[in-house]
Amino acid sequence: MSVRRTAAGIAALGAAPLALVLATAAPAAAHGSMADPVSRVSACFAEGPESPQSAACKAAVAASGTQAFYDWNEVNIPDAAGRHRQIIPDGKLCSAGRDKYKGLDLPRTDWPATAMQAGAHTFRYRATAPHKGTFELYLTKAGYDPSEPLTWSDLEPEPFAKATDPALEDGSYVIEGTVPKRSGRHLVYSIWQRSDSPEAFYTCSDVTFGGEGGAGAGQAPKAPDEQQIAAGADKSTVDHGGHGGEDGGSGHGAEGGAGHGDGSAAPGSGPGGEGPAPQGGAAPRGGAEGADLAETGGDSSTVPLAVGGAAVLAAGAGVLVVAARRRAAAAAPPRG
Repeated sequence: MSVRRTAAGIAALGAAPLALVLATAAPAAAHGSMADPVSRVSACFAEGPESPQSAACKAAVAASGTQAFYDWNEVNIPDAAGRHRQIIPDGKLCSAGRDKYKGLDLPRTDWPATAMQAGAHTFRYRATAPHKGTFELYLTKAGYDPSEPLTWSDLEPEPFAKATDPALEDGSYVIEGTVPKRSGRHLVYSIWQRSDSPEAFYTCSDVTFGGEGGAGAGQAPKAPDEQQIAAGADKSTVDHGGHGGEDGGSGHGAEGGAGHGDGSAAPGSGPGGEGPAPQGGAAPRGGAEGADLAETGGDSSTVPLAVGGAAVLAAGAGVLVVAARRRAAAAAPPRG
């Protein structure tokens, strides 16, 4: 075998792990929100971020700004990893503890609400970028007061509906559940925890039992249709294919890519946190690096180690190439 072929083969061996690392480092994606019953963020986006119709959505836009509602499918925590009750404080469940979406946490009795009945119900979760994972739906307890900030203790401790990798029909996940008996105004809280990443998504959907859905003036909420989603896409900082905000950051918003795309770090343990705090007392990871890694299921050490390992392999391949050339030159018969 010639020196050139040997060197090429060794170089290929060194390049293969590097290519593998780069391929596996490509981010995955998932975004969406509850469509039935309609989530707060979806309802306000459907009303129009620039000119919302309901008093509740007007107040939410005034508190958060319009961008939060153009990014209606991105109420997430990149590195939740199932620690929802530990890292989302009481009073901030609807925003997932993110300042960007703080308008969703406003305690009001006039949020647009969907009429709901006890018994079997088919829930639909609009997925603009589907991915495998588990959905859990919680209902507020009897006696829930919508005029007070929503806390973890307001929710039943166990989900009334749960689905892992549910069917995707017409762009929405379909989740079957049996709704408990209630009366008056309540709230359905959903958690979508991805199984291939620590990233999780959250929604608040206002519902009414025993009466017409709506807000004050009898206005029932509507989920955004395909035309509205398409029309608002150019104003969204969330790539509906999954990633790439306008700033080239984490793909979870253009405002900074600092953990959540809103310039903030991941939320810490709040007064309503249940269960143990994160190991070592460390706060959840923030920063653009943490967000990117969360989307691929890694952590803050995985990619640097992987890339570093690939660099070592590539460098090692180069050393082997040089050594092979020297040995071949020494073994070759003298010219002349």
